[in-house]
Amino acid sequence: MRDKIIDFLQKEVEHNHIPGAVIHVSHKGNVIVHEAVGNRVVYPEKAPMQLDTVFDLASLTKVVATLPAFLKLMDEGELRLDDSVSYFLPEFGQIGKDDITLRQLITHTSGLPSHIEFFKEGLTTEQIMERIYNQSLIHKPGEKVIYSDLGLITLYKVIETVTTEEFKDFVAREVFTPLEMTETGFNPIFEKERYAATEYIEKLGIYKTGIVHDENTKSMGGISGHAGLFAPISDLVKFATMIENNGVYNGKQIISETALHLSRQNYTPFDEEFRGLGWILKGPAYSSCGDYFSAGSYGHTGFTGTSIWFDPQIDLHVILLTNRVHFGRKPAILRLRPRLHNVIRRYF
Repeated sequence: MRDKIIDFLQKEVEHNHIPGAVIHVSHKGNVIVHEAVGNRVVYPEKAPMQLDTVFDLASLTKVVATLPAFLKLMDEGELRLDDSVSYFLPEFGQIGKDDITLRQLITHTSGLPSHIEFFKEGLTTEQIMERIYNQSLIHKPGEKVIYSDLGLITLYKVIETVTTEEFKDFVAREVFTPLEMTETGFNPIFEKERYAATEYIEKLGIYKTGIVHDENTKSMGGISGHAGLFAPISDLVKFATMIENNGVYNGKQIISETALHLSRQNYTPFDEEFRGLGWILKGPAYSSCGDYFSAGSYGHTGFTGTSIWFDPQIDLHVILLTNRVHFGRKPAILRLRPRLHNVIRRYF
């Protein structure tokens, strides 16, 4: 099985679909595959992918940082799903947004637009928040899934308001430190040789290396609830272990089992895209976990080429880290992910 998985990824490298990848597959707590293939940099000069390569996780930030922070605050009685966003951020409650709830933000059913290119105007974090406060909805809340970075940016600001501290500090202390995720964070400082290079910056004539790929997050100083997190695969394995162990890591309860169970429920049965709290759920629409993963599987993806998926029916998780945007924004990853997960799941 290991050879089949590595051969599959090597072919994707040879076809220039991805520069390289680091993959981790665990079944019932046993490591099946934990390897690096291809290159972490191709342009201007090739450098091999390593197991300790640090990746820009992109939207995996939503489930590795924002979701656990949110669930921690629920565990502590600071938040509830049906709290209005405007209770914490009064300025948000404009233009029909006064009744939008935290549940709707984290399930992508708020009716906010998916994405706005704030970075093109050079807006700061506070200016971006002002724009979101004054943003009208594109759909009635609670009736349709619109995957929205704006919703997670808003949730990040709610978390900062409740904790009265910077998001990055709260998440580091409450999530990353107890999980011993010592190389996970925003705006990390590593040797250039540790990073998987991402997209070309035409203005500077260089490829992004250790610079956040998401342009809005870059405008926000590299820190947001929707993107910005960097990590190597070893740290994500610790996170995945905690998730599979019902919130326990090294004998310590990081997040309650109740909260994690709640996060995996389907809150959008009315839509073809099933959504939990933060998580994407296996549903009737296209799924990046492929065709064979069980109903009840959950995970998430990142635009840079990252993903994490859990199949709780058989205690399987798959972490795939690629820097596919080093080759630009071609859609090859959309076929790569489900086919890879099919190759893996056929053995179990």
